[in-house]
This record gives sequence, structure tokens and C-alpha cells, in this order.
Amino acid sequence: MTDNSKRPLAEKIKKVFIGKARSFSDPGIFHKISLIAFFAWVGLGADGLSSSCYGPEEAFLALGNHTYLSIFVALGTVITIFVISGSYHQIIELFPTGGGGYLVASKLLSPSVGMISGCALLIDYLLTITISVASGADALFSFLPKEFLDYKQAVAVAGVVLLIWFNLRGVKESVVPLVPIFIVFIITHAFAIIYAIGLHLTNVPEMIRSAAADIRNTQAEMGFLGMAFLVMRAYSMGAGTFTGIEAVSNGIPILRDPKVQTAKRTMNYMATSLALTVAGLMVAYLLFNVSPVPGKTLNAVLFDAITKHWGVAISDIFVLVTLLSEATLLFVAAQAGFLDGPRVLSNMALDRWAPGRFASLNDRLVSQNGILIMGISAIILMIYSKGSVKFLVILYSINVFITFSLSQLGMVRHWWQVRRKEGRWRKKLTVNGIGLILTLFILFSVIILKFDEGGWLTLFITGFLVALSIFIRRHYNRTGRLLTRLTGLVEVAETEMLNLEERQKTNPKAMEMQFDPLEKTAVLFVNGFTGTGLHTLFNIIRFFKGMYKNFVFVQIGIIDSGVFKGGEEIETLRSHIAADSAKYVKYMKLHGYYAESITSIAIDVIEESVAIAPKIIERFPNSIFFAGQLVFPEEAFFTRWLHNYSAFAIQRRFYLMGIPIVILPIRV
Repeated sequence: MTDNSKRPLAEKIKKVFIGKARSFSDPGIFHKISLIAFFAWVGLGADGLSSSCYGPEEAFLALGNHTYLSIFVALGTVITIFVISGSYHQIIELFPTGGGGYLVASKLLSPSVGMISGCALLIDYLLTITISVASGADALFSFLPKEFLDYKQAVAVAGVVLLIWFNLRGVKESVVPLVPIFIVFIITHAFAIIYAIGLHLTNVPEMIRSAAADIRNTQAEMGFLGMAFLVMRAYSMGAGTFTGIEAVSNGIPILRDPKVQTAKRTMNYMATSLALTVAGLMVAYLLFNVSPVPGKTLNAVLFDAITKHWGVAISDIFVLVTLLSEATLLFVAAQAGFLDGPRVLSNMALDRWAPGRFASLNDRLVSQNGILIMGISAIILMIYSKGSVKFLVILYSINVFITFSLSQLGMVRHWWQVRRKEGRWRKKLTVNGIGLILTLFILFSVIILKFDEGGWLTLFITGFLVALSIFIRRHYNRTGRLLTRLTGLVEVAETEMLNLEERQKTNPKAMEMQFDPLEKTAVLFVNGFTGTGLHTLFNIIRFFKGMYKNFVFVQIGIIDSGVFKGGEEIETLRSHIAADSAKYVKYMKLHGYYAESITSIAIDVIEESVAIAPKIIERFPNSIFFAGQLVFPEEAFFTRWLHNYSAFAIQRRFYLMGIPIVILPIRV
């Protein structure tokens, strides 16, 4: 009896909370879990739009009493949004399968620089989750009485837990239910901005005179350079406004075909909505002369001022609905961290900068390990920062602009290198060049101005992650060099097969083996026609001389994030493992044994092994299973964490099922 029968309750609970498993063999699966431009605007673009809940506030407050200068800050912000958006349009065209900062820097600069960009991106997406949820809690508690503020951090932590659950269920499920509230955000904020500006249209001449007077007074007080520095400082402090643009470029793999057009459309939606919202809010702050109120966001103060004469009931309803839509949108924005953070982590894992387990998928076809580590880290950071948006936005801005700057630098280098082949290289170089100048200016400004207030911490964390990635990569490279000692076995086996084939031509029946399912059978789990698989096979022959007449080779192809990109990649994997397994069968038949192979593709090698084993035993009753396991010269915690120890996990499951399995060491 298998242990599956002992776990029905666990499976039912998992199905209720996570949802039923998805089948990667479903021909429509990539269509079902992909997003059209509108849903992508919600799930990815919301990261950018939500920054209007805290970015404009930071910029406006940095001006102090010189609020009329916010006009220049708003104008500069709008220009920057469209410049960065335009530069990412070019990245999308150049990287149609996904052009996030990690891939761009890796391909256009170097793998090591790409790793730095990837580490910065991981911290960025972690902060996307944390700051979005923390800011959402701020918006929510801005409407509640002050005595409720003590519960704000607990609510924020609960919000992260809820988002972890949503994302473990899969991409689309985490986006679709939030669409109505996203639309409410757009409608309420558009109405508030239009109403605020419309209410003051008759005062435009007076506003122009006041703005001119404020500029003259500021220039007289500080000088032109001092005034310019104040504007630039406020512009830099609003750097959180520009975050989220990266998410669309990095999220191309989950977009609906044609992906490039969908990504561009999503980028246009996000850039336009963000620019109008940010500029509109900053102008509205100025028109209503808003100032900070303890326990409230600046947006909450603005909405109170706008609705002051509407009557208590109508005012309270509008403010409540608007702030609730803000809080929900910020929760939606955290989706960018859960969607793209695990994807960056899985790409780094495939390139051996991160542990390989982060490339695996669960039965809902999402990166479960990545989602969990991003979510748990966000909870820890939320508790450490006490949910302070002012503190988090400093950390946030630095990391996102590290990635922005490296991406723009890579694109500038690319256009210069292809200038003789690309007819419009000057225009494209100019767009990315301006983007590089702007992003570098903001990056260094935030680092210098906010280094003592928390900027050092994000640089330290990112530096630590870079060092850890280098350590992991070196370990994998060292392991690869150790495994090269076994590659000679492949050459030996292939040479033997050629010689035996020649010999068999003269006497075709000499090496034929009659099939007898009752003979003792060795069932060997392999992973490609490699030195490790052959090492285990040769040990079986050496240790159990003449005992086994039948050999069955089981190879399970793992569908990870590197394979799960489309039906073509899955079919390529299926063909590859079939070809590898056929080599084992051919080798053993040439040596006079009966052999066959069983191949399968799955997301979990352990579960698939458990499913296959009873069928093999039914066909070969006298079967003994074998698996090889790498043994390192120095066994340590990190080797167990960085490498696949699935052989032991299979062994535990087989023991519970009463199936004999032998694990043979592979010393390297």
C-alpha cells in the first residue's frame, strides 16, 4: 500500500488553500496563466501607479515652505517617467522573451554585472512587497481613529501573509479579484484631481503671480543654485515614484501573445496613468496648501480638504472609498514583488548564482520556494522597520536605480556596438543615454542625501547578497570541475558501443537476451547519459556480478522555470530525456542484458518516482531500485542546501511503501 492513502486530509487542505494542481501537458495552460495588457496593468503596472501614494508626498515635503517649486518637480517627474518608459520600450524590443535588469546587464555588460543587477532587483522586489503593504496600511489607518494605530503593523504583516497565499494559488487568481478595486482607484483619484484643478481654474492668474513671487523670494533667499539644488533634492526624494517600470519588462513571460505588443501596451498604460496621477496630486497639494498631519498620509489630508464642504456623510464615504482603493492598489502593487522576484531568483538559480531549488515549480506551476522566501523576508523587514514608509522608501529607491542604471548602461553600450548595423542607432542611443544620466543622478543623489538615514543598510544588504552569490557560483563551478573526472566514463561507454555494434554485425544473435520479467531486475534512476549515471550503473554490475538480468532506466525530466516557457520547450525536454535513456538501453543490450527505459516529465521528481514505482514492480516483480548520490570531500550544511538530495527523499518514501531501494555513493 502506498503512503498516498495516508495523506488524503493533507491533500484536501492543500487543494482548498492552494487550489488543485495544474497540468503542464494541457495545451492551453500557457494561455490560461498568461495576462492580457489590462490584467498586466493591474498585476505589474500597479507597482508603478501605486507609488503615487508615497512618491509625490516625499517630493512635496522635501520642498518645505517653497511649495510652488513643486510645479518644476512635477514637470521633471513626468518627463522622467516617459524617458524611462521609452527606454524600456527599447529593452522590450531587444529582449522579447523578457528583458528585466538581470538579463539585460548579463547579456549586454557581463554575467557578473548581471548578477549585481539581479541582487539589487531581489532586494528591490522584496522592498516592493514591504513598502506597498506598509503604505497600504498607512492609507487604511489614515481614516481610522488614532487609537487604532497600534494595530497597523500587525495588519501589514497579515497583509503579506494573505498575498503569499494568493500567489501560491497562481498568477491570474492573484490579479483578477482585485481588478474592480483597481478601477475604483483610477476613478476616485482621477475625479479628485480633476475636481481640485477645476475648482481653482478661475484663480489661475493669481496662482501664476503667487508662483512667480515664491520663485523670486526663494531665489533671493537661496540664490539660483540653492533654489536649483532644492528642486533637484525634492526631485530625488520622489524617486520612489519611478519604481515599478522594471516590472513590466521583467514580466514579459507571463504576458499574453503577442508578448512584445502586450508589454508595450502595458507600459503605455502604466506610464500615462502614473504621470497624470503624480503630476495631478502634486498640483492638488499646491492648490489646497496641504501640510502633514500626524497619523495621516498627505493624500488623506488632501482628500479631507477637497471634501470639506460636501457634508460629513458624503465626505466620509468618498474619503473612505478612496483610501480603501489606495490601500488595495498598494496590495496589488506588492504583486510585482511576488511575480517578478521569484522569476529573477529562478533565473539566477539557472545561472548558478543562487541555489538550484529556486528554479523549481510547484503543482500550481508557480515558483513556490521563491514566493515563500520573498514573503517571509518581507515579514521580517516589516517587523524590523516597524512599517515605516519613510525609512523603506530610502532603501527602495537606491536598489531600483542600481538596476535602472545598469540596464541603461547596457543598452547604451549595445547601441554603440551595433552603430554600423542599426540605422536608427543615434536616436536609440540618445533615449537610453538620457535615461542613464537621469537614473545615475537619482541614484547618487539618494545615496548621498540619505546615506546616514538608512541608505547604508540597503548597500550593505545588497553587497552581502552579491558576496553570497559569488560564493554559490564558485561552489557550483568547483563541483563542476570535480564532476569532470567522471566525464571519461561517457567516452568509454560510447567507444564500447561502437566496437560492440561492429562485432554484432558479424554475429547478430550472439548478444540477444530473452526477456523474462521474473528475473531479478535493477531499476536505476538516471539524469541524462552522464558520468554520474554510468558510475552508478558500473557499480551495480561490479557489486552484484551476474545477479541482474534485466535493467530498467528511469529518467524524469524536471520542468523548472527555465523549461516552463512554452509547449516547444517542454517537447524539447521530452525528446532529450528519451534520447538519453535510449543510450543506456542500447549500451546494456549490446552487453547481453535485457533493458528498457521509462521516461517522464514532471515538476517534482519525488512524487513522480512514487507514482512510477508500483507500475514497474507490477511488470518486474523482482525489482530492486537504485539511485546514485554525490558525496563531497567536505560535507557541510551548504552542500546539502545547494545540491539535490532527492535520492534520500525517494528512499524515505519507498521505505514507507515497502519498496527496496539502494543508494550508491558517487565520490567526487
